[in-house]
Amino acid sequence: MSFNSIGLSAALLKAISKKGYTEPTPIQVKAIPQILSGRDLLASAQTGTGKTAGFALPILQKLSSESPMQRRRVRSLILTPTRELAAQVTDDFKQYGQFTDLRTTVVFGGVNANPQIRTLKQGVDILVATPGRLLDLHNQKVFSLSHVEVLVLDEADRMLDMGFLRDIEKILAQLPVKRQNLLFSATFSKEIKKLAGKFLKNPVMVKATPENTTAETVDQIVYRTDKSKKTKLVTKLITDGGWEQVLVFTRTKHGANRLSQKLGKAGIHSKAIHGNKSQGARTMALEGFKKGTVRVLVATDIAARGLDIPLLPHVINYELPNIPEDYVHRIGRTGRAGAGGEAISIVSVDEFDYQKGIEKLLGRTLESKVIPGFEVTETLQEVNDKKLANKAQNQRGRRNSRDDGNSSPKNSKNGNRSRRRRR
Repeated sequence: MSFNSIGLSAALLKAISKKGYTEPTPIQVKAIPQILSGRDLLASAQTGTGKTAGFALPILQKLSSESPMQRRRVRSLILTPTRELAAQVTDDFKQYGQFTDLRTTVVFGGVNANPQIRTLKQGVDILVATPGRLLDLHNQKVFSLSHVEVLVLDEADRMLDMGFLRDIEKILAQLPVKRQNLLFSATFSKEIKKLAGKFLKNPVMVKATPENTTAETVDQIVYRTDKSKKTKLVTKLITDGGWEQVLVFTRTKHGANRLSQKLGKAGIHSKAIHGNKSQGARTMALEGFKKGTVRVLVATDIAARGLDIPLLPHVINYELPNIPEDYVHRIGRTGRAGAGGEAISIVSVDEFDYQKGIEKLLGRTLESKVIPGFEVTETLQEVNDKKLANKAQNQRGRRNSRDDGNSSPKNSKNGNRSRRRRR
């Protein structure tokens, strides 16, 4: 099947051709005709399946074929969980819609709102947004949602994971009753189906690939080692392999910062991205990674959500996720579009149960290897004892810090009294 046979306009076909695409992906074949027919949609599609074009193209087609309003108003709203995904979706809409008269803009937190406000007041047709900033600007009456014809919840499963359910419900209450609704999620969990039941009307259900599967072109390897040896092992793999573009996952923001710093000291240019980083820092890190000036990008799951990095050759799980489905999302960033890829997990003894959970989800055993000099020597008891010792040390440090902070004002006050007496 070709894009020509799906019923898209000449303007959209021209933009698709300019991007170099010739055939639609499975999710596009299934979703585009249903959306063009006006049906509500519940779609299971992971990052890298072409899902953004799956809803962007039919939305652009529908809006551009209608008579324009005298004043531009938001007619399509796309909600995303993260700033990075919002920016990527906006870029896709602008590229696919470059030969139409439609305007697309994006609003998200972490940056100055004034430029976003000015753009919205000039009028836009398509608005891509994260829930928090959208509600903030809407409460300020910067724009209206009363003319929205198509609503998209993109990566709805992650929005629920991040606690956006109440914000989503508030936004739904501001929209017209008569509208088309599209929900895209990596999985059809109970929570997703419950959310879908609240606002989707007789939806068509489509799936791009079976849930919780990984690309056959991705080599998945587990290296078991001690927790204390993980950084050295990652450094060795990257250096010996001559890898120039590596995405590394950690479970925590602090862990991402610490690993990035250690890699830098080892001569490997790396940047960390996570929720505590400013939007400017995250954007610069991602751009540097795409251009090749940043060799390693160290990210948490939430910060990496929605990253679009074509032909990424290597993904490393520095720490396994405690949610098995997140493993699938992580390694799904390599081996796209039939290309090869490598997903490596560095697993310590306290993560063996996480590995078992992942293998149960995948229905297969992951290949395990050991590199000489990096064998497992720690026992689970030793690792747990170290964790308890570190926790106790951190608590003592916090208490000492509080004590120092409380004593300083008193000392300062007493010192002032002494000086007054001497005068």
